[in-house]
Amino acid sequence: MNARKVYSPAFLVPMLILYTALFIVPTLVGFGYSFTNWNSMSDVVKWVGLKNYREIFSPGSNYAQSLITTFWFTLSTVIFKGALGLALALMLHENIKSKDALRGVFFLPNTLSPLIIGILFASILAPKGVFNDFLRFIGLGWLAKGWLTRPDTALGAVVSVECWRMIGWNMVMLLAGLQSIPKDYFEASSIDGASWWGQFRHITLPCLAPSLTIVTVLNTIHGIKSFDIVFALTGGGPGAVTEVINVLVFREFSMGRYGMSTALGIVLFAVTAVIALFIKRTMSGGEEA
Repeated sequence: MNARKVYSPAFLVPMLILYTALFIVPTLVGFGYSFTNWNSMSDVVKWVGLKNYREIFSPGSNYAQSLITTFWFTLSTVIFKGALGLALALMLHENIKSKDALRGVFFLPNTLSPLIIGILFASILAPKGVFNDFLRFIGLGWLAKGWLTRPDTALGAVVSVECWRMIGWNMVMLLAGLQSIPKDYFEASSIDGASWWGQFRHITLPCLAPSLTIVTVLNTIHGIKSFDIVFALTGGGPGAVTEVINVLVFREFSMGRYGMSTALGIVLFAVTAVIALFIKRTMSGGEEA
């Protein structure tokens, strides 16, 4: 392919115009409105400076709590999705029967709409839902509770549903990385008497580092930006226990506080970019892409 044709002005100029019109301009306009009191109650938009941002980062505020909730939600889902996805990838990388069918089964939840999954599990995890009926059936009725309505279990239940939905995607990404590792490495190490753990530690993990980096960065971005699965399961409740940033952005916008919701969106964008860049540089050893 001729690179000169691909990167010719006839191609670049329209792309730059579209990128500027659809991304840069809206971002700059939104950034400007985040310093105002823009709301549905007044036709006058006043400049308030850093007031919105001070409210967001004020200790004890709902906004600060949503940042903390988002952090714990993201950290939990990144760890569990990555670890369980890696375990499944290692298991289904071996020559076991029906491995292709099992790969499809584990990946299937990722093809469903998060809203549908949220509505389904809201019913399953209800006080009189299927999960509690199952616990009673096997003699563990004392464990039955409203998993999504109790402050001590709501966030954990949401994290569990999100992990169930995305483990298959992590498995596929890591499985692709495993399949790219030359088998000669394992054969040579086996001849030298290396154990499974030794092979995993000194061959599998180092060779899988690029895939692990991609999976971790994407899981982090997805966790910070999560909305639909949380909103469908709990709506941010009970109270504000599961109120992640995007749920709060939706709530603020619904109440007509457009300036504050825009400021929250800017904070979300900045946090996502900084954390994703940090993870990428850390896991790649600081090397430039």
